[in-house]
Amino acid sequence: MDSSTSRLLRGFLEPCLLALLEGGPDYGLSLTRRLSEAGLEKVPGGSLYPALTRLERRGLLITSVRPSDSGPARKYYELTDAGRAELATRREEWRGFRTAFSAVLEATPPGSIRSRAAAEAHQ
Repeated sequence: MDSSTSRLLRGFLEPCLLALLEGGPDYGLSLTRRLSEAGLEKVPGGSLYPALTRLERRGLLITSVRPSDSGPARKYYELTDAGRAELATRREEWRGFRTAFSAVLEATPPGSIRSRAAAEAHQ
């Protein structure tokens, strides 16, 4: 993963994991594959598993160990009600961030953002 992708992912990995787990429990390697399929290739275990642990410590995930047909038992991660609420909050934050980020990156005329902010401040 290049350094720019790595920097961006650092702030977005946890909400991505919450979103992936919204549909039901899953295990680490499967989550890595699903992130890769979504275009976030090469998310290292050194990033994935600490993020899952942080989410679990915050009460947003619970874990269970289940047998596997193809090897040792797997640790599954599942959203809690608090995890679902956090996901809803993070989605709302993302919508606002995406709008603001797009306004800056998508060639908004210089000064228009400042002008708009100044006009709003005077209202």
